[in-house]
Formats: sequence, C-alpha cells, structure tokens
Amino acid sequence: MIAAKSRPTAATGPAGHPVLPALLSRPYPAVMGVLNVTPDSFSDGGQFAAPEQALAQARRMIAEGADIIDIGAESTRPYGSEPIPAEEELKRLRPVLSDVVALGIPVSIDSMKSAVVAWALDQGAAIANDVWGLQRDSGMAGLVAERGVPVIIMHNRDSADPAIDIMQDIADFFTRSLDIATKRGISPDRIVLDPGIGFGKTPEQSMTALARLGELQSFGLPLLVGASRKRFISMVTPSEPHQRLGGSIAAHLLATQNGARIIRAHDVAETVQALRVTAAIRERE
Repeated sequence: MIAAKSRPTAATGPAGHPVLPALLSRPYPAVMGVLNVTPDSFSDGGQFAAPEQALAQARRMIAEGADIIDIGAESTRPYGSEPIPAEEELKRLRPVLSDVVALGIPVSIDSMKSAVVAWALDQGAAIANDVWGLQRDSGMAGLVAERGVPVIIMHNRDSADPAIDIMQDIADFFTRSLDIATKRGISPDRIVLDPGIGFGKTPEQSMTALARLGELQSFGLPLLVGASRKRFISMVTPSEPHQRLGGSIAAHLLATQNGARIIRAHDVAETVQALRVTAAIRERE
C-alpha cells in the first residue's frame, strides 16, 4: 500500500484552465480518442499518417463520442521505438493539427518535446500529454506553467524491471514530477496523473497498476488510464493488438471502478458505450 500523499499546494500563475473541469464534471469518465499520425505505432502504425486519413479518423471518433482527441506524431510504443527529431515530429503534425483543432473538441498533444508542445499549443491544442512526466525535457514544465494549460503526467521507465515494487516506483516518480511542477508554478488543478500502463513495465506490473490504481488517489489528482490494446491483454488471452477490444474494455471498466476519470482508447464507440452503460446501471444501485 502506498503511503498517503498530501495534495500539492496550489502554485501561483494564470487562472485555472476551463478545459479540465468541464471534462471531469460528467457522471462518467471522459474518453480520449487516440490519433497516431505516425508510420510505426504499435497498434495502428501508418493507418492515419496521411492528413486526410487522420482528419477522417478524428471526425469519426468525435461522432462516436470522444471528449478529447490525443494526437501524437512520434511513436512512444511501450516495447521499443526509435526517437525522432522535433522537426520530423512537426512535419507530421503541420498538415493536420489545425484542422483537427477546428473540429471543436479539446485536443491534447502527445509529445515529450517542449518545442513540439509549444507549437501545438500555438495552433490551438489545449492539453499537454507528456509520457515522461516533466522529467525528460527540462523546458516542458516551464512551458506548461507559462501557458496555463492542463498537463498529463505519465509514469515511465527506460526499461522494465520485474524485481521492483511497481506501485512504489510509480508513486516515487509522481512525487518527483509534482515537485518539478510545483517549483515551476504549475497549479495542481491543471494536473492529471497517468500510471503509464505498458510503459517501462512487465505485463504483470501493468496488471498490478490497474488492480491497485485506487492507491494513486492519495495524490488527490485526477487519474487517466490508457490500457487500450496493450500487450498485457495478450498474456491473458493470446491476441494481436487489433484483437484486444474485449480486454481493453475490461481493463478500462476496472480502472473506472478504481478512480480513473479519463480513459484513453483506440476504440472510441465501444469504450463510450461501455462506460455510459456502466454509469447508467450504477445510478440504479
């Protein structure tokens, strides 16, 4: 069990951003639709690399009920990916990002590079999604504080270590990230925590993080979970990424029971249906 953590003291800075409270005020978790404009994503690499395909997919996810579109142009797939320079990332984003923003729902930029995030925010992106939790790019925290936007702080490791206590590692990582956030002036009401299912974890550790997600509520911050199509599902029932819908929904429903307020998913329609039906049934308890 993780020792209780005190909620970080609110830092000075711009007024609270309206996007996050709106997303968290609903009776069921918000759904973040995944839009990869990459050639090598673990799940749908290359499928939406062309701008017209990416825009069509964004429209489709919005029609299916997505509350946020999370767009990424560098593969950060959990089990190995080649880093690319910021200019290549921007080259993939330029033809499509502003058009996705124009569709009218909040867009998060999935990047670990502050230069890319800054450009995306200039184009109208509303949320920074940092898979290294403010700890990889020294300019990220200052940028987020200056712009006053919500930030998703995800737990990550360079490699999995089956010998560690993964929940303690996640807690220690978040403590370091929140210390960075406080020092740079990021208000806690703009922070979301993501345990990083599949990232720097064995499949068993990913399942442990889902099973014990409720312990992370001790930080007093909203939780996001992205278990969609992750490899741990295939360790339970052998399957390829596109065959993991059932396992993804099962993991996400359990995550919501353990406190997740945002679900990041590839299969938006099915995820929205599952979350809303679950919420409707619970209303009758």
